[in-house]
Order: sequence, then C-alpha cells, then structure tokens
Amino acid sequence: MPGSGGTRAKKGATGLGVLLALLVTVVWSGSFFATRGMADSIPPVQAVLWRWTIATVPVVPFAVRQACRQRALIRVHFGYIDLATLFAGPLAATLLGDFGAEVVKVEHPTRPDPSRGHGPAKDGIGLWWKLLGRNKRTMTLDLSTPGGRDTLLRLAATADVVIENFRPGTLERWGLGWPELSAANPRLILTRVTAFGQEGPYAHRPGFGTLAEAMSGFAAITGEPDGPPTLPPFGLADSIAALTTAYAVMTALAGRDRTGHGQVVDLAIIEPILTVLGPHPLWYDQLGYVQPRTGNRSTNNAPRNTYRSADGRWLAVSTSAQSIAERVMRLVGRPELISEPWFETGSGRAAHADVLDEAVGGWIARHKADEVTAAFEDAEAAVALVYDVRDVMADPQYAALDTVTEVEDPELGPIRMQNVLFRLSETPGAIRWAGRPHGADTEAVLTELGLSAAEITALRTEGAL
Repeated sequence: MPGSGGTRAKKGATGLGVLLALLVTVVWSGSFFATRGMADSIPPVQAVLWRWTIATVPVVPFAVRQACRQRALIRVHFGYIDLATLFAGPLAATLLGDFGAEVVKVEHPTRPDPSRGHGPAKDGIGLWWKLLGRNKRTMTLDLSTPGGRDTLLRLAATADVVIENFRPGTLERWGLGWPELSAANPRLILTRVTAFGQEGPYAHRPGFGTLAEAMSGFAAITGEPDGPPTLPPFGLADSIAALTTAYAVMTALAGRDRTGHGQVVDLAIIEPILTVLGPHPLWYDQLGYVQPRTGNRSTNNAPRNTYRSADGRWLAVSTSAQSIAERVMRLVGRPELISEPWFETGSGRAAHADVLDEAVGGWIARHKADEVTAAFEDAEAAVALVYDVRDVMADPQYAALDTVTEVEDPELGPIRMQNVLFRLSETPGAIRWAGRPHGADTEAVLTELGLSAAEITALRTEGAL
C-alpha cells in the first residue's frame, strides 16, 4: 500500500530525527563535563554512544561525526609526560602528581631512570624510586626509534605538559623538537630542565646539580673558615630546581589559559639555587663584598650556631629577630649585653659572635637537652634539637602533621615516606601509590591511547618498547 510506505518513511525520518537529537544531547552533555576538567566523570554509556555514533551511523553527516570523534578523544588524556631522569625534572613531576596531575613516566626499555638504582635497596628494589616514582604510571619507549617517536607524538597530542632533561639538541635529533611537538598539540607546555639551559657557551655540556652547587657560590660559603668549600650530601640544587620547575609549569599553564596556546619552559639548574642564596650578586655589584665561609655562624646575625648540652645532645639556636636575641641573653644570664650599642643590629651582633657564642654555649653546656628546650620554650626563644632520621620518625610534631606517612606497596608491603608538601582544606593532595616497576603500565597506556594489539607487537618487534 503506497500510503503505508509513506507512513513508514515518515516514521523512519522521525525516528532518525529523535536518534540524532538524542546523540547530540549525549555528545554535548559529555562535552560539558570534559571542557570543565571532569572528563573522568563522563558516564560510560556516553562514551559507548560516542563510539557507536562514529562507527555505525553512516547517515549522520560527516561534520557531526567529526565532532563526535573529537568529543570521544577528550577521554584519552595523559596530562603530564615525564621523560626526565634522575632528580630535578622527575621530582617536579612527582610534586605535580601529588596534587592530582596524571603523570606517565616514560623510560628507555633497557636503560631505566638511574634513580631506580640510587641509594639503598630492599630485596633488589630501589627505595629512592618508591618516593620519586609515586603517583606515576610507568611505560617504556625508545624515543630514538621511528615507532617510539611516533608514539610519543601521539601521547603529546593528548597531554598538557612534557617534562624532559636531555641535553639540548637531543629531542631535535630524534625529530621531537618544539616544532614537531607543538604541531601535534599547539596547547602543549614543553618543560626543558637542564644544567645550563638551552642557550649559552655551556648549554651542551653534561651537568648535574653538584655543578650548580659549586657554580652558584653555595659551596664557597659552606664549611669552616679554614676548611675546603663544602658540597651538600644530597641533591640540594636539583630539589630547588624541581620546586621551581613545578612553579614554572603552573605559570605556563596559567598563561595558556590567557593565550590559548602552549609554550616552552627553559629552566637551568644553575639559576634557582643562586636566587635562594640571597643578594650575593647585589652585594658584590654595589659593595664588592664576597661572603666568606663561617661554619655554622651567620654573617647577618648572632647568636646563631649549634651548641652541645651537658648530656651530649646538639641544639641549634637562631636569633634572626632582635626580640628573640634579647630573650636569649636574659635566659642565659647575660642581660648586660643587650645594652651594648653593637647589639642593636644583626650585623653588629654577628661581628661579636665570639662573645655571644661563649655566653649561649656556656649556659647550654651546663644543662641537659630537655632542660634547654623547656627553658627556651618558656622564654619564647627559638631552639631545636639537631635530629637524625630516627628523631624525625619519632617526633610528635611531625606525627601530628603526618609528615611521614604510610603507603601500601604491592612489592614491599607497608612503607613510610614523606607525605605531600602541604595541606589544602578543599582539594588535598595524596599519595595514591608508590613508585611502580619499570614499564608496568606500558600496554595499558598504549591501549588507552588507541593502539591495537598488532601495533603494540610491531613496536616491540622494532625495539621501541
């Protein structure tokens, strides 16, 4: 019957219209979540419908299908790609991961991040990595291979930030320089952390934080006056650079919110530690002053030193504020020193450090450590016992702050490590997991990226994984 065919056609058209309306509603409601940083909150049914629309509804106009495809890709998002090794770059990624950044750690298939082998190990498992690798998924990729290069570009296309610390020119040699990465993702932040930066006569030299501690002037002012320049026994320059890198990344992301496009962060490890040291360049520029080594003393105030108690404990005293210095002098029975003209300024007191150290050190030497701390607390003066890690782990203030917290680890069981750096009242950070084994998430990450089993096998055959 002609009429019935026309009715079926009308009903079919109406049904298609309803279906399209439903699909548009689903797609754009998913877009609402995704564009507000809540892609993980998109209901799974919407993701299914997106893919079904793309794959099986040929009558949907091409432009609509392309829009659906873009919305579906929003769910594939690897926010922070950590290509760096050892400490400054990786620690920056750790700090960002502690507060929710999704970090994917990319390591060479046969040469893992050397930090996995630094320091003591338990049952062959590096403990430093458990701290440095926390909150990171781990995958392997040889960036020097064609497959590794192409895979990184696919990862970068989904990312907000890439952090790397190769010597300048290395990424470019692999075809992964800023032109290629920004072409893959114009909103990408490429963060480059190297010893000397991307420009200048030293840019291509190998370098580590130790060189920054030497070149910044830190070693020159550290140690006893008649002793050699002294380096710190830990990664001081790297750690300062890591904090600075995390700040730089957040600054660049804030800039992207204004401009709509990404940029390159160029951070030289030799610079942040120089800033932390204070106004040394300014002093030298204006006065020709070069700070000498003074041991535990300060050139800016006194008394400031470590002193030994009657029971053999060491305590540190600081009197940066004038009021604190006066309280300490009254406490140790030398109030007459307060009326000396030189006592009125920190530099004046520093010039008479011998007198002040004798007064404070002599008093502390006659008292037990717990008596010293109690007396200083009563006087509202600043003192602290010199701790080693055993004292840190037992200290009630650290315990109250949960500064060293327990994390359950699949390899080692419960382990204790430093917690996230600060507490937020509404959006707190957390340690979701400790450092994972080398390449533990390679297949999962590549599958989420959209690679087929055959493509992953091909990468393995090539040696890219």
